[in-house]
Amino acid sequence: MALSDKSSRQSLIPSFLYSSSSTVSTSHKSFGLDRTTIGAVAPAAASSNNGVSSPTRNFVVPAPSEPGKIEMYSAAYFAACGVSGGLSTGPTHMAVTPLDLVKCNMQIDPAKYKSISSGFGVLYKDQGFRGFFRGWVPTLLGYSAQGACKYGFYEFFKYYYSDLAGPENAAKYKTLIYLAGSASAEVIADVALCPFEAVKVRVQTQPGFARGLSDGLPKFVKSEGYGGYANQCYTREWFLSGDVRFHLGVSFAGGYAAGVFCALVSHPADNLVSFLNNAKGATVSDAVNKLGVMGLFTRGLPLRIVMIGTLTGAQWGLYDSCKVLLGLPTTGGVAPAAASAATELAEA
Repeated sequence: MALSDKSSRQSLIPSFLYSSSSTVSTSHKSFGLDRTTIGAVAPAAASSNNGVSSPTRNFVVPAPSEPGKIEMYSAAYFAACGVSGGLSTGPTHMAVTPLDLVKCNMQIDPAKYKSISSGFGVLYKDQGFRGFFRGWVPTLLGYSAQGACKYGFYEFFKYYYSDLAGPENAAKYKTLIYLAGSASAEVIADVALCPFEAVKVRVQTQPGFARGLSDGLPKFVKSEGYGGYANQCYTREWFLSGDVRFHLGVSFAGGYAAGVFCALVSHPADNLVSFLNNAKGATVSDAVNKLGVMGLFTRGLPLRIVMIGTLTGAQWGLYDSCKVLLGLPTTGGVAPAAASAATELAEA
């Protein structure tokens, strides 16, 4: 495809989201929004001996209509981000099910599960090795749904809010826009998670309640009704919609640090979710009276810091790896095709 081609097949990266060295123009609509297309302009070539400057050259992302290419900020792009999020979130949460089991039981029954080490011992004595993976099905399905919504809608809201703000304000208030996109996506993600989370907690903390999702879901609906899900979702959204997720690139260390911070911020809500899902008809005030303010902030916290830190680091690494495999830019990065073109242009 020639660089001089002016057709709409040339979809270019919005530099105000990923890079600062570009010029911005607006073209056709996508999702009812103004799709931003960029032509990144290379510095003018040095003047030749006869004083005539070489014309400025542009580089573009490969045409989205070419086979195997995904157009930035198209339906396929947001879907790909959602699939990548689901694949990175569900399996990682399922892998730490033993940690989650001990953590939930420490929150619900601290007299029996007094510490992390003794908690594993008590769980093995009561339920055997299979007990360490109780609730793995609702964990896998629930967090896959949450991850798909969280990452997919994060990319969508980040683009949507940036488009509303315009290129100049989007660059100036990038951090606020990213946080607003993250919070908006988290609300939707938690609504998707709540039914699975409610069943998971009961399966893990109430022996004999159910074997898993297939028999646990009907029992929960029969016991609590569909309003029970609404109550848990409202509680989770109210506390977690402001969950700050620092997007520090694709490094595990950055993700782990962000996970530790998130664990500290959201731990009281996690204790509330475990308590409300375990006690029929309980309210937030009942949880505060039972656990105490200090208990809300500290019960099960060390184990959750390890669990959430590890999960967040692994999820961001897997998520960005999936995006790279699909030819998409990593979080906060430049699309591979554009980065390659920029390097070649700089060396020219």
